[in-house]
Amino acid sequence: MNYILFDGPSRNQLLPFTYTRPVADIRVGILTIREKWEKHLGSTTTTITEDYLSEKYPMVEMEKNVMINASYLPDYELVEMINSLEENQAIFNDDEVIAFFTVEAQEDIDLSTYEAIEYTQEILKIENTWDIFSKNGEAIQEDFELLTKGRKSQPIPSSNNIIAAENIFLEEGAKLEFATLNASSGPIYIGENAEVMEGSIIRGPFALCNDATVKMGAKIYGPTTVGPHSKVGGEVNNSVLFGYSNKGHDGFLGNSVLGEWCNLGADTNNSNLKNNYAEVRLWSYETEGFARTGLQFCGLMMGDHSKCGINTMFNTGTVVGVCANIFGSGFPRNFVPSFSWGGNSGFTTYLTKKAFEVAKVVMSRRDIDFTEEDEAILEHVFNDTKKWRSNY
Repeated sequence: MNYILFDGPSRNQLLPFTYTRPVADIRVGILTIREKWEKHLGSTTTTITEDYLSEKYPMVEMEKNVMINASYLPDYELVEMINSLEENQAIFNDDEVIAFFTVEAQEDIDLSTYEAIEYTQEILKIENTWDIFSKNGEAIQEDFELLTKGRKSQPIPSSNNIIAAENIFLEEGAKLEFATLNASSGPIYIGENAEVMEGSIIRGPFALCNDATVKMGAKIYGPTTVGPHSKVGGEVNNSVLFGYSNKGHDGFLGNSVLGEWCNLGADTNNSNLKNNYAEVRLWSYETEGFARTGLQFCGLMMGDHSKCGINTMFNTGTVVGVCANIFGSGFPRNFVPSFSWGGNSGFTTYLTKKAFEVAKVVMSRRDIDFTEEDEAILEHVFNDTKKWRSNY
């Protein structure tokens, strides 16, 4: 069977992260949504996404295809239902389609003509940016069970102070010495060749993905995910770093999400609670206004390739777009458009030529090429977000 993940109606509610990737490649829990589906299905997947992303994330159609809404996270029961689908059958959650079976010859798909199968169980769905951190604990638990089932952890070195060792799993090559790990409130997963340096204190649920690093003396509260090749230090609470991003120094990051290739300067802090304890509102790219989150705790949403200088301060519920560079004293505005350069004293446009030069250098340090496809995607983002930079 051929499986295709599609963005679904939630894509615009997941900007700025979906400016540079399909919904399927959002990381929540230990794995990306795509990695979860592929692990469950025992098969590779391709993607239906925006045209400007399709060169990097192509769709491969075959004679028989199962289309899956990437906003939904898989579980065993749902996967079993999907594997039992027949032609012209669809699985729905209320009025939204989760998956349907189609054939290559079908050009116009009218789901109202399909046999509807209702999925009535509780299911994790990522439809807003803040879901990435607020549902991260459940996602870590599910991924932990998926990845460790029937397997044995590498031994935990005796120098560490451990609580609930049965909920801790170390992959091959993981380094862990003179740290405190408390997995009594949720599992702790340390990926291949990841390192927890001396003096770190970690409370689960927590995931340190492959080749990632927790710096000396870090204090981390779950549910937190540190994506592949990322570094964290200082104090972190209930946050997700997608991968290749660094918060390597002292400072606080809480109830936040960082995309890929982000860097927070030393002593950067974000607020995750308003002084009046009111509900946090976040910038919505869809409505071009501030949306209610229903959350009292909500911090920073930062898109790919964005950076900030030392001692940067972010207000509660700040959204930073793609390829922004923020520096200087005081609080920047709580919506910073993509390709912005500046801070509290004002912004100018961060020209693509300069931004791409930085991206090439940053990515080359990880032996990854900044490709023509990457450049075309960021050019599209630059042009698409121009209207918000006109307010400078």
